[in-house]
Amino acid sequence: MAKITAAEVNKLRKATGAGMMDCKNALVEAEGDFDTAIDILRKKGQKVAAKRADRENSEGAAIAKVNADNTVGVAIILGCETDFVGKNENFIALANALAEKALHFDTKEEFLASDFDGITVSEKLIEQTGVIGEKLDITGFEKLEAPYVGSYVHINKIAALVGLSDKVDNVEVLAKDLAMQIASMGATTLSYKDFDPAYVASETEARIAVIEKDNIELARLGKTLKNVPKYISMSQLTPEVLAQAEEDIKAELKAEGKPEKIWDKILPGKIERFISDNTTLDKEQCLLNQEFIKDDKKSVNDYIKTYGDVKVVDFKRVALG
Repeated sequence: MAKITAAEVNKLRKATGAGMMDCKNALVEAEGDFDTAIDILRKKGQKVAAKRADRENSEGAAIAKVNADNTVGVAIILGCETDFVGKNENFIALANALAEKALHFDTKEEFLASDFDGITVSEKLIEQTGVIGEKLDITGFEKLEAPYVGSYVHINKIAALVGLSDKVDNVEVLAKDLAMQIASMGATTLSYKDFDPAYVASETEARIAVIEKDNIELARLGKTLKNVPKYISMSQLTPEVLAQAEEDIKAELKAEGKPEKIWDKILPGKIERFISDNTTLDKEQCLLNQEFIKDDKKSVNDYIKTYGDVKVVDFKRVALG
C-alpha cells in the first residue's frame, strides 16, 4: 500500500474541495496517483448527481459581475438544494468564481461547456455535487452588453443588471439605483409599448373579475367598493379613449355646477388621475412606469431624466425560488 502524506491529501483537497477523509481514501484507492484520485472523486460526484437528479435546486446564490470597463455584465444563480449550503462560504466563493468566468460567454450552454481548471464547468458542478452531497446546477444565466452596465445583488438571493445608453455624470449612482429598483420591484419589461395586446386584454379581464368578486364581499360588509377600471395599461389609452375621458370629466364638472371658465385648471389633474387609475399593470411590471423606490412621488422615468440624455437600453434579473 502506498504511503499517503498529509501534503498529498491537502493538495487533493485544494484541487477538488473534497473533505480530508474523502481525499485520503481516494489517494489510498489510487495507490497515491494524484490524477487517478481526482477521477475517483469525480466518479463519486457522478454517482451522487445521478441519485439526486430529480431534486429541486430551489436554494443557492445569485451573483452579478460586471467587467472592468462596465460594458458587459452577467447574472447567474448557482443552485443547490438547501439554504444551509447556499450560505456556505466555499459555495458562495465557487458561485463568484463561476460568475467571473461566465462574463466571457454569451449563453449558458457555452459557459457550461467551457474550461474550469482542466475540466468543463458542467463537470465541476458534478464534482462539487459529490463533495457537497447536494445537486448543484446553474439555474439562472443572463448576460447584458451596453455602453454602461451596472449591477446590484440583494443578499445573494436576487441579482440584477441594467444597461444604460451613455456614461453620464454620476452614472454609477444612477445604475446602482436602477439595478436596485429592478431587484426589489421585479419589473418584467421596460415599457408598456413592449406588451403583447393579447396579454393586456387577458390580464384586464382577469383583474376586473377579481375586483368585482372583492366588491361583492365588500358590499356584504357595508364597506367602500373598489374602483373597477376599464383599462390597466397606457397601451389601451388611445387618443379616442383619452378624448372620451375628457368629455366625461367635463360632463361631471358641469353636473357639479363648476364654472366652465375654471375647467382648464381642473382638467389636467383629473386626466392625470384617470391615467393613474387605468395603468395599474404598467406601474407593476414596466420599469419606467414604476414608482421610484427612493422617492414614490416620482416614476423611474422621471428619476432617469434628472441625469440628462440617458436611457435604459435593457435590464436583466435572476432570483431564487
